[in-house]
Amino acid sequence: MWSRLVALALLLLPAPALGGAKEKIAALAPRGLVLVMDAEGNELVAQNADEPFVPASVNKIVTAWLAMEVLGGDYRFETRFYLDDKRVLYVRGGGDPFLISEELAPLAAELVAAVGKEPITGIVLDASYYPSRLRIPGIEDTDEAYNALNSALAVNFNTVYAVRSGNKVRSAEKQTPITPLAIAEFRARGPNGSGRISLSQDPAVSLQYAGELIAAFIERAGGSVKGKISTGIVPEGLKPVYVHRQSRTLAEILAELLRASNNYTANQVFLEIGGHRLGGPVSLEKSLQVANEMLAAHGLAAAVHLEEGSGISRNNRFTARGLAKVLDLFAPHADLLHGHDGGMNKTGTLDGVRTLAGYADTSSHGRVRFVISLTSNDGEMRFRLLRAIESGL
Repeated sequence: MWSRLVALALLLLPAPALGGAKEKIAALAPRGLVLVMDAEGNELVAQNADEPFVPASVNKIVTAWLAMEVLGGDYRFETRFYLDDKRVLYVRGGGDPFLISEELAPLAAELVAAVGKEPITGIVLDASYYPSRLRIPGIEDTDEAYNALNSALAVNFNTVYAVRSGNKVRSAEKQTPITPLAIAEFRARGPNGSGRISLSQDPAVSLQYAGELIAAFIERAGGSVKGKISTGIVPEGLKPVYVHRQSRTLAEILAELLRASNNYTANQVFLEIGGHRLGGPVSLEKSLQVANEMLAAHGLAAAVHLEEGSGISRNNRFTARGLAKVLDLFAPHADLLHGHDGGMNKTGTLDGVRTLAGYADTSSHGRVRFVISLTSNDGEMRFRLLRAIESGL
């Protein structure tokens, strides 16, 4: 009898703390959506948890889970280079989201070693892996640099980072050469002083910039480019002279994506999910098909509605329990999450939307999964609710 009483007391011990956590959360944000689940799937807190919500950038957790399942953490994006008998260089983009200056420098060195230092007579950019009509729902509402146009072949996140003083423009980073197009675009649209602009207005402009920057890095590596930069398709039968595999694995890209929350990067990854599984060219429809099949396989067809992979679209809709299930599936990769507060979480921010989801360590219930959604612009309240979960459970 005594042992049964002790066991019963131990079972009841966390209850006051649990009730205190619920009361504190309700006092802080009575209309807020809060769901907390333990490792066994027990709901510790469920406040307004039946209301669907706009996930904003916590959407990227779902994209990261899908990418790890379909592509795998060791996956690497590829960019292919071809040289014809007239020494015209063809560059076929593979949707690499991290084709940045730090990647282009060693790429150019390897390329020059492969093709030699004799002048290249022209560069033809092949971006056919992404259809030219491709648009992501939501990017039309903003010209922010992190919402740049998605492309099969883009450099530096399809952006230019520069410094303008009057009519003079120079690169804002020593690793990136300034190019004629970058100067013209920054003169037209850049701030006075330093800043980053997207090249999302015209796909042809972003492709031209990619070609100019690749040419500049070839010159830095000791090569020579004499001809013009144009767009086209790699001739049938031409074999690649160099295939560049991104130095970062997908897992490393996802860790940076979940930290910096770049919408361009998120949708580059999301589009590759469909392209990899169903073949190119990529399309939003292919990626949504793969995503919806995977969600349905886990009973999440009605709980997670995706329009795209970044969270920029307000037509993305989740339920709290649906996202909590994805967090359970993503748990083996929880260390990819690095929140603003140092925790394993991801924020989401749109006008009138503040979300936060991830994992938290508690004293009585161990590691828990949580989802927070507020219809407000109070970003700090998300973290006050998280602190209440951590301290109250």
